[in-house]
Amino acid sequence: MENSYQHFRDDERLFIDQVLDWVQKVELQYSPYLTPFLDPREQYILESIVGQHNEVRAEAFGGYEAAERKRLYLSPSYFEPVQEDFEIKIAELRYPKKFTDLSHGKILGTLMGEGIRREMIGDIITDGEDWQFFADASIMQFFLSSLTKIGNITIQIEEIPYTEILLPKDTWEERFEIVSSLRLDVILASVFHISRQKSKELISSKKVKVNWNETERPDVVLGIHDVLSIRGYGRLRIEAIEGKTKKEKIRLKLGFLDRNR
Repeated sequence: MENSYQHFRDDERLFIDQVLDWVQKVELQYSPYLTPFLDPREQYILESIVGQHNEVRAEAFGGYEAAERKRLYLSPSYFEPVQEDFEIKIAELRYPKKFTDLSHGKILGTLMGEGIRREMIGDIITDGEDWQFFADASIMQFFLSSLTKIGNITIQIEEIPYTEILLPKDTWEERFEIVSSLRLDVILASVFHISRQKSKELISSKKVKVNWNETERPDVVLGIHDVLSIRGYGRLRIEAIEGKTKKEKIRLKLGFLDRNR
């Protein structure tokens, strides 16, 4: 048990306990377990733990190939899931496009305001005009019958087949950076070419989220697949830690998304 914690942050222990419980159910009952939607860091933790259990496999799917948030299907190693096993449905929003604009933040805020837990919703995507989101199949009927407004914008929800998924306009750009440490404030300063003081001010003024959660701690040590959202700057994803330089600095492979929402 303790071995499962040592490679991760203290604040991730609760999630690790949850993953260990899921894995144990699969091992003891020889039956599959479908997780809620997980962010990239949670997926990384889960896959790291499952990798230590030879009798359990994990397959990930988020509704489309480039999905960020995914559900993982844990099963005995001999079992091969199919797409339907992930129980993901797709909703498209119909709204008066000529007169108003939707945004990722408005849509997510409305869904959360309806009492829907974040783990029930996958990615929210747009091609610049139309919007779609992925959801746990069990709550799609609620959206179809009950969701009529996003903020003050009247909308209709329509369930669509996988063949009609939008091609998202957002694409991640690959970057490489050398940093002196994996502290949050150090990485922000290095990547955006700002002072450490400025990066600390961004954090203290609640403009920075780590894995969709606000943090006011500049000393958070980041890890693989952490996703940072920085208001006014965009988003970062730590793709890999690629060793150290001769001067003991850390080489990072990053994904960067210039999306200020």
